[in-house]
Amino acid sequence: MKRVSPSLLAPLLLVPFLLAGCSHPLPVAPPPPALNFAQVTQMGFHDGFEAARRDVAAGRPPMPRRHPRFRNPPVPPMAVADYRRAFRNGYRSFLHPAPPPPGI
Repeated sequence: MKRVSPSLLAPLLLVPFLLAGCSHPLPVAPPPPALNFAQVTQMGFHDGFEAARRDVAAGRPPMPRRHPRFRNPPVPPMAVADYRRAFRNGYRSFLHPAPPPPGI
């Protein structure tokens, strides 16, 4: 019978431990907060309205794309289009106020 060297057996004994991985549990990150699109559009509308108000007060030409919050919205990437749409609507709303409803 042939004898096997202990130096050859050592790596074979470590294989189960390498395959098992670490015994410590992985930390679980909390889920991201739920995105409320109503809040996103409300914030975009308000920011656009205020940006237009400041532009008119300063005598600047109306250009919503110039504003930092329009260029870099303070919302998650999936809500950028909704924020910008609401920003434009708020900007236009200040520049072109709607007439009062009939009967008032």
